[in-house]
Parts: sequence; structure tokens; C-alpha cells
Amino acid sequence: MNTSTFFSSGLSPFDFFSFDLTAPLTGNFPKVADQATLTKRRTPPFGNTYPLERATPNLEREAPLRASTDFPQSTQDADLLKQLSFIPGLKEILMLRQVHALEHATVWVLSESNNVYTPSRESTNVQVDNELLGGLSTEHGFYLYGEVNISDLRRAVTLALHRLTSGEWDLAVHPRCGTNLSVAMLLTAGLAVSVHFLLPFRPIEQLIGLGLAATTAAELAPDLGSMAQRYLTTAIPFNLKIENIIRKRDVWGREAHFVQVNWQE
Repeated sequence: MNTSTFFSSGLSPFDFFSFDLTAPLTGNFPKVADQATLTKRRTPPFGNTYPLERATPNLEREAPLRASTDFPQSTQDADLLKQLSFIPGLKEILMLRQVHALEHATVWVLSESNNVYTPSRESTNVQVDNELLGGLSTEHGFYLYGEVNISDLRRAVTLALHRLTSGEWDLAVHPRCGTNLSVAMLLTAGLAVSVHFLLPFRPIEQLIGLGLAATTAAELAPDLGSMAQRYLTTAIPFNLKIENIIRKRDVWGREAHFVQVNWQE
């Protein structure tokens, strides 16, 4: 759940999807034709010819259709909270997922701040990760570990929130997140148990199967962990408002910066 190199969190928030089930799953969607194809001629039987008619696309119906299929929606968590407000702890889960994404994005922005350009002074699209920085998310905000100037942190948090809500959703996923470790452990355990029952109960076969299970899990875990972050443990922080940044100790007594946030509709 966190990007800290010091420890991993065991939290496993749930995900809530916002797919529009009212949109048709099959059929042809209206498309905007160019000027050369806006007219067509219909030829009925017996060689008669109907007059030319203009095939005008229904743009008013097409625009809402495109908007309804966009993901994520800026109001999806707020709408979900209104519809399912009777579920205890739902707001905390939704807020934790958004805070988790903001934590990851802040670490990315802080890492970029010292590595904006390559030695040749040319821009690069490769994300730079500062492994000296880490974080831990809660439903009230997140702890940031590492030597960071509080002014730089304040600018980084503000910029991270802006970039996330402006469409840079890849900032919500981080390779050092504890989610990746959890996925790797579950995948390794699942494959090991499966191999144990599928292969003969002899030491050599079992050892070979265990090695194959561990290797397969190591190959699949990074991609599956990123998918788990994207769809389960993080959400774009459309409803977060930064309140304050202070120095405090976490529950383990480690000193860190704490970025406090509030929920806004």
C-alpha cells in the first residue's frame, strides 16, 4: 500500500468500477463523416432515382455517449458515496484509495525535481524514482519519509494533485508499492500449492515445481501488481483537498512529514 522502502502496509482497499451499463455493448456508434461522404444516392427498383439527401450525424447524441464511456469519471466516488452511504466505512475506503494515488504521485514529482534533465540537457520520458523517499497512506492523509524540504514538499503535493486530476493517471502507480509485494506473495503461494498437487509427490519433482512457481510468480508479479494498483488500491484524487503539512511521528515512532487532506464533493 505504500512506496516506503522501510516497510509495507497490509491494507487492501476495495475497488468500485464506474462502467456505464446503459451504453450499448454492440452495434455501430455514430461517426462523423467527411464532407465528401455527407451525401448519398438511393436507387430503388425499376431504375428510378430518389433525390439526394444529406446524411447528418447526430452529434448531440454522440457527445454524451463518448463522455459516458470515459474512465475514470471525476464524480464517480462522490456519486458512489451518495448511492451507498449506508455502507459503514465506505467513505474511508474511497478516501484511502485517493490518498494512496496522491502519495505515489508526490514521490514521483519529488524524484523528478532533482532529475529534470539528462546530462545532455535533453528531456526524457523515463520516470525517475528516488529510493530514499517512501510513504504510508491513511484515510486522513499520508506520511512521507525521507529528507525533504517542507516547501518543496508543499509544491510537489500541489503539483501532483494537479497532474493527476488533469489526466496523468500513470502517476498513481508506483513500482515500490506494497501492493506489488502482496501480489507477488499471493501469486507465489498460489502457484506453489497448485504445483504441489499437480506434480508427483517426489522430492525432485516438487523442488523443480517450486522453482518454476517462484520464477513464474517473479515474472508475472510486476504487471499484475501494477494492475492491482490501477484498479484496486488507488483512485484519482478528484475529491481530495490539501489541508496542511506538518512534521509528526507515525504509529511506529518514525518521524516524517504528514500531508493532511480532507474530502470535498
